[in-house]
Amino acid sequence: MKGNTMEMTVYNPQKGRLETLDVELTEDGMTDFYSRRSGSVTMIADWKGGLLIKSGYDYPMYIYDVSRADIGFSRKKAEQLKRQYL
Repeated sequence: MKGNTMEMTVYNPQKGRLETLDVELTEDGMTDFYSRRSGSVTMIADWKGGLLIKSGYDYPMYIYDVSRADIGFSRKKAEQLKRQYL
């Protein structure tokens, strides 16, 4: 399924900075989570061999060489991965 390409500002912990990427998100390449808890992971998406992790109103985090399948499509594992890079 084709998604929308959008310019997205993400935090890249490998570079230690924000950067702007042209990201195409598709339903097949992302998983949304519902949460009432502030700061918890609300979306994970595969993008160019890495993983985008979105939490609340924060910038998504882009982590290299990890996919949703690698973390079992798990919100809990995405939160652990995010903490590891912060």
